[in-house]
Amino acid sequence: MSSAPPAPFPALFPALAADPGRPALRFGERSLTYGELAAAAGALVPELSGAGISGAGGRVAVWATPTLETAVGVVAALLAGVPVVPLNPKVGERELAHILGDSAPKAVLAGPGEQLPAALDALARTDVEVTPGTGAPDRPVALPAEPDPESPALIVYTSGTTGPPKGAVLPRRAVAASLDALEDAWQWTADDVLVHGLPLFHVHGLILGILGPLRRGGSVRHLGRFSTDGVARELADGATMLFGVPTMYHRIAESVADDAGLAKALSGARLLVSGSAALPVHDHQRIAAAAGCRVIERYGMTETLMNTSVRADGEPRAGTVGVPLAGVELRLVEESGEPCPDDPEAVGEIQVRGPNLFSGYLNRPDADAAAFTEDGWFRTGDMAVRDPDGYVRIVGRKATDLIKSGGYKIGAGEIENALLEHPGVREAAVTGEPDPDLGERIVAWIVPTDPEQPPGEAELADHVAAQLAPHKRPRVVRYLAELPRNDMGKIMKRALDA
Repeated sequence: MSSAPPAPFPALFPALAADPGRPALRFGERSLTYGELAAAAGALVPELSGAGISGAGGRVAVWATPTLETAVGVVAALLAGVPVVPLNPKVGERELAHILGDSAPKAVLAGPGEQLPAALDALARTDVEVTPGTGAPDRPVALPAEPDPESPALIVYTSGTTGPPKGAVLPRRAVAASLDALEDAWQWTADDVLVHGLPLFHVHGLILGILGPLRRGGSVRHLGRFSTDGVARELADGATMLFGVPTMYHRIAESVADDAGLAKALSGARLLVSGSAALPVHDHQRIAAAAGCRVIERYGMTETLMNTSVRADGEPRAGTVGVPLAGVELRLVEESGEPCPDDPEAVGEIQVRGPNLFSGYLNRPDADAAAFTEDGWFRTGDMAVRDPDGYVRIVGRKATDLIKSGGYKIGAGEIENALLEHPGVREAAVTGEPDPDLGERIVAWIVPTDPEQPPGEAELADHVAAQLAPHKRPRVVRYLAELPRNDMGKIMKRALDA
């Protein structure tokens, strides 16, 4: 007896063919309805399909500025079944040359008038024409057939902290699975209006922040450039969700106690989400005290999209990234490869399996072999502990944040949180460096609140010892005017060590 053919994979953006008059995207004063978005993106599909881009191995680069043109270009390529390579507009010459050589896109999409680097001159250029206010079509737009769920949707390049950036191939299956798991965890609906000011060349800003609302049939308002005034304005004007990174929430925490309008706007939001790095507990507490609302955190990577989150109907526990999302298996593993004991103090590497995982690294079978276990678990390189009720607490990266000192395995994150509770500390980072007696000694990098009167080394060591344990106190304190950060606000600890 022959088996029934598999059911067709649902469209990534069913709302494009549903309600043409519904608001979809707004960037500043420019906005598109779903009908206008479908028409603008649909107009590019024949060009992408007819220029030899679609098909096996065809890819298109997108010059990913925070604009309507970027959003329309990405949606058009996904409708055409062409994998998207988002390019950071601030990328350096060497890194851009590597990404172009590795991904070999056949064309580049950009906004009209955008000045592109000379490295892109060899590619066929298509300007993404967007004319807001043309009105929604009279009837829903017919969408192209949905490609195979395992076909690539995007190739997103990692930050390259340990070598040249690697291209993570994200299939359509992973994008859909992650966004649908967040629908469940965050009770995300078509009625939600998301506001954010994130860049559009990575998972957080592009996939979660633009494709997420479009998959739900909701809308997104992009600030262009993040500001607390912009956040307050949009939340007060009906936005229900805010996405940000810790540097953004830190600015909110610094302002909210003295800004009644910001506090009121935050208190009216349905969901405040922080990601891309750990949000210090001190900032959680300041926002909660001033606005009476809680920020929740989630955990993901370029290669895995989203793995865990604090649920909208769960306890917003500061310092944790919540529980595994629907469909995601997560375990903590010892250095030996054995699962960690059932102990909330046991630190282990996070490994995950599920439909959210990438297909592999482009042109890097060696990296694939190193990243996956024989039974299909992805090695994240992130170290964590797990509370008895399943909440995950990340303590840092295996390569830079796990410090082995005096026989203990110590996560840098908890020491950083403790240091930030000292009134004399504005910013903090913790690393380990070789020590002949301890193996590694704990080093605290401090941006003092008052550079003229920084807290002393002994004072900070005693503060941490009282908060945590004596063996977790910093042995060395170094003072800086600022911490080195990347575009996402993550502290670049290798730069500290250098």
